[in-house]
Amino acid sequence: MAASVRRCAVAWLVPAAGLLALLAGPGALGKRSDVKTLTDETWRELLQGEWMIEFYAPWCPACQNLQPEWEKFAEWGEDLEINIAKVDVTEQPGLSGRFVITALPTIYHCKDGEFRRYQGQRTKNDFINFISDQEWKSIEPVSSWFGPCSVLMSSMSALFQLSMWIRNCHNYFTENVGMPVWGSYAVFALATLFSGLILGLIMVFLADCLCPSKRHRPQPHHYQKKLAPESARLLKKLDEEQEADEEDLSDDEAEDKELADRNSSTNAVRQRPVNLAAATDKS
Repeated sequence: MAASVRRCAVAWLVPAAGLLALLAGPGALGKRSDVKTLTDETWRELLQGEWMIEFYAPWCPACQNLQPEWEKFAEWGEDLEINIAKVDVTEQPGLSGRFVITALPTIYHCKDGEFRRYQGQRTKNDFINFISDQEWKSIEPVSSWFGPCSVLMSSMSALFQLSMWIRNCHNYFTENVGMPVWGSYAVFALATLFSGLILGLIMVFLADCLCPSKRHRPQPHHYQKKLAPESARLLKKLDEEQEADEEDLSDDEAEDKELADRNSSTNAVRQRPVNLAAATDKS
């Protein structure tokens, strides 16, 4: 009898404990992490306040060893008045390119938009001393040209996102569609050629609009319509008469010039004896 009562009590206590755990929320089942997760949409939160950011990958052994220390350091975030965050580079390739992550794990310190790369020991006490003693002031901040907000790094981020998109498409073709690997490569090769052709045509069109060639430039009289035969004959006759008048004028001008030359030569001949006579009288 006592055993049956005990079994009934246990049967009631187990569901009751589960119900209480659900009502208490996730905090009752496990401690909530103080580490914030950043994405391509929320990374600009780093530009305000003071932050320590870890870039990691789940498959990286060094990152896995760092996680316990990073979680312990995050518990001191409120006391140090600093935000502790992490970025999974496998899920956020854009941030990997924006911050030029070449090794894992990589840790950055950020304060009021100035980024510095942390290269010290990776223990909780070292992180705490780095912030409390303001050791970050001895580190040269990242140049504005290579900062995550620059145009260069934004372009790098877009390039990394494009590469991840291509990789996901390749996995979709080979795993879900069942396409062979060489078929996926052929699709991307054709897409590359087609996009290059489209971009080339656009560039040629823009160049032709901005700097048109001479043979394509509009003629000055392109608006004139084709004349009737009678009008063409009349215009030709007028042109001939005008040319004849110009020839007559040129002939008259030539005759006038010849007369003027003759008169000037006659006057010169007449003045020469007079000058000789004057010279004889003086002698």
